[in-house]
Amino acid sequence: MANSTPPFAPFEWMIAWRYLRARRAEGGVSVMTWISLIGITLAVFALIATLAVRSGFRAEFVDTILGANAHVTVYNLGVTSETGQIDRTIPDYTEMAARLAAVPGVTRAAPLVRGQVMANLKQGNAGVEVFGIELADLKGLPRIADPTTGLGDINRFDAGIAIGSGVARELGATVGDRIKLISPNGVKTAFGTSPRVNAYEVVYVFSAGRYDIDRTRVYLPLTEAQSFFNREGVATEIEVMVENPEQVDEMTQALQTAAGERAQTWTWRDASGGFLRALEVEDNVMFIILSILVLIAAMNIVSGLIMLVKNKGRDIGILRTIGLTEGSILRVFFICGAFTGLIGTALGVILGCLFALYIDPIFSFVNVVMGGGVWDPSIRGIYALPAQLQLADVLKAVGLSLGLSFIVTIFPARRAARMNPVEALRYE
Repeated sequence: MANSTPPFAPFEWMIAWRYLRARRAEGGVSVMTWISLIGITLAVFALIATLAVRSGFRAEFVDTILGANAHVTVYNLGVTSETGQIDRTIPDYTEMAARLAAVPGVTRAAPLVRGQVMANLKQGNAGVEVFGIELADLKGLPRIADPTTGLGDINRFDAGIAIGSGVARELGATVGDRIKLISPNGVKTAFGTSPRVNAYEVVYVFSAGRYDIDRTRVYLPLTEAQSFFNREGVATEIEVMVENPEQVDEMTQALQTAAGERAQTWTWRDASGGFLRALEVEDNVMFIILSILVLIAAMNIVSGLIMLVKNKGRDIGILRTIGLTEGSILRVFFICGAFTGLIGTALGVILGCLFALYIDPIFSFVNVVMGGGVWDPSIRGIYALPAQLQLADVLKAVGLSLGLSFIVTIFPARRAARMNPVEALRYE
């Protein structure tokens, strides 16, 4: 009759539940059960929270790269001029941009003129990098032309200058102010080259979401930038945007062919690949460390079950005597441990998801408690701690926690099942 009992029969669940809620005076281990439950909950919460922040940080970092920078930069190899200077300019930039735009998967190809100058407003000075670009191409940069984060009228770009929020903060400038751009390589005279100083009205202030971009970047109309940097009729590079930036490496050969023999390509992965690879290594190390934390929490289940088996030796002997099989005893104690792991995992998932969803108010509270300055954008690049909850990360945490909880439960459960009922009842 005992052999016909189906696995995980109702009486096995009943016995396991009685053991789990038994008071210490009755031989239960409720305290150890609570410790195991809290340990699993906190470990799963930490794992999900870390995975969410990791995913959010990478997504925010990549989005700021792709939303404010070229997916592929095309430039010419240097050619030595008659005066001995290296010339990397692109004289046929209109034709080259048209050829690049015709490549399948390319959404936009924009000629640029770039240069580094000093910006000045009253007593404020800042080193900036100027990008000469057409208005239509500037509007194609989602992080720059975002009306929710920008100030001023981007449509007036041809009449002035667009500056980053960090540049505006450094100079104390706002929309309507006139700032000076000072270039050491300016006007050519009979006595040499004298610095060029031009004043421009600030018509637009953007915030790309990256400290290094907002702190250094300035946009000028293309024709004005060509005149300012003595680049009349030429461009210094072509900015290419593609439909699928994650697969940009597959397009480099086609872009190289369209650009011509002198041209070279530089993708966003080339520029930021080292950081992304370091971030991936850090992610893997953090996952391993937190997995060990989950394992340590799961080992508390073993401690609790060993104590439970020891306290319930007499009960095990009686149950075996009345006909329960080793399999039934194993399943009873397996349910005790697995139930603790299951409830702890569920609570950890809830806490971790809530943390990821409400990370902004939580971080604001921490910042207030710590007196501010917890997150320094000049060091971390972005302005806030991001979190992105992904189903794959949650399932990974759940699978790890439940798997470890179930595996470590088997060993003390087998010890209970193989206990000799005669030895268990000898001194009772």
